[in-house]
Amino acid sequence: VPDPPKSQDPPKAEKAAAAKEDKKEAGEGGKKEKKEKKEKAPAPAAAPAEAQPEWTKLDIRVGELTKTWPHPDSEKLWCEEIAVGEEAPRQVCSGLRAHYGAEEFCAGRKVVVVCNLKPAKMAGFESQGMVLCAATPDHSKVELLSVPAGAAVGERVFIEGISGEPFAPNQVDKKKVLKNVLPELSTDANKVACWQGK
Repeated sequence: VPDPPKSQDPPKAEKAAAAKEDKKEAGEGGKKEKKEKKEKAPAPAAAPAEAQPEWTKLDIRVGELTKTWPHPDSEKLWCEEIAVGEEAPRQVCSGLRAHYGAEEFCAGRKVVVVCNLKPAKMAGFESQGMVLCAATPDHSKVELLSVPAGAAVGERVFIEGISGEPFAPNQVDKKKVLKNVLPELSTDANKVACWQGK
């Protein structure tokens, strides 16, 4: 009887060596893929916030007085409710009693309002905005800014040629945006309000 044919399988030692080579190749392949992921180009950086004009960081809108009354605890302050295009009017406090009587500072009058300031207490009354006015250097004469005919309540006040989304109230306060804008507000020879002469 002839001997049975010998097995063609490689010895166990050879199998183990082959398995190690396979793992090594797989490992090297995995490392290569990870390396390729690291070489991806980074996303372009966002434009710095400083590039946005200061004026556009404020939410300045056309408002309309809906109710006004003297502050009960201050002779200098008017309390008012102002419609600014939201569901309900905002309550605002203005130090204008020395410059405007009840017949002038009354419901129906349009004003210009800064709407993204943090609420502040004025003699115990919470003010949710600020009415903009023009004044002489010594503040002996103060006048409300006039709103152009046809301007809609809630309409944002823009300056031609510049744009940007207004900041949140906390950011306006933190970045001192109002403090930066006010020194550059003025009126020209025709009593038109300007910022940086625009």
